[in-house]
Amino acid sequence: MFIIAGLGNPSSRYEGTRHNVGFDVIDMLADKYNIRVREKKHRALCGTGIIEGQKVLLVKPQTFMNLSGESIGAILNFYKLEPESGLLIIYDDVSLAPGRLRIRKKGSAGGHNGVKSIISHAGTQEFLRIKIGVGEKPEGWDLADYVLGRFSREERKLVNDAFGRACDAAALMVQGKTDQAMNQFN
Repeated sequence: MFIIAGLGNPSSRYEGTRHNVGFDVIDMLADKYNIRVREKKHRALCGTGIIEGQKVLLVKPQTFMNLSGESIGAILNFYKLEPESGLLIIYDDVSLAPGRLRIRKKGSAGGHNGVKSIISHAGTQEFLRIKIGVGEKPEGWDLADYVLGRFSREERKLVNDAFGRACDAAALMVQGKTDQAMNQFN
């Protein structure tokens, strides 16, 4: 089994915000592969299905962003999965222009508190990631206010396109084709 987790904040209040792009990609994957992400377990909404012949668990942690590791850690423990070979995290990145993707096999949290929480609970930095650019915060803005804000109309078009590319990249990555995904989408 392969875990694909999109990061975000629960409740309709946060829908469509920069911080919830991970949830948006999970929703798109669920639609594309006919997977229902409605089961509540491990402090997350989960759905089991098949993506390109691989059994996957789609996950939307319901712990709020900064505590995402609590949910992801519980899922890894329950399924006895090693993060290095069975975990893909999809999340926002303020260091990338809106709509840009960056795929990595491992790395630091890069200042992202949700990823920092996952690293802490998983006990490793070695897990697959798809970062979706949401743009740099404007000078003088508080970072939390920026990532909890909504996209402009132009930015929304760019990130919606990125969601489709992130789905395609995730499908390659669960098949063990991460290098191909990096070459194609980075």
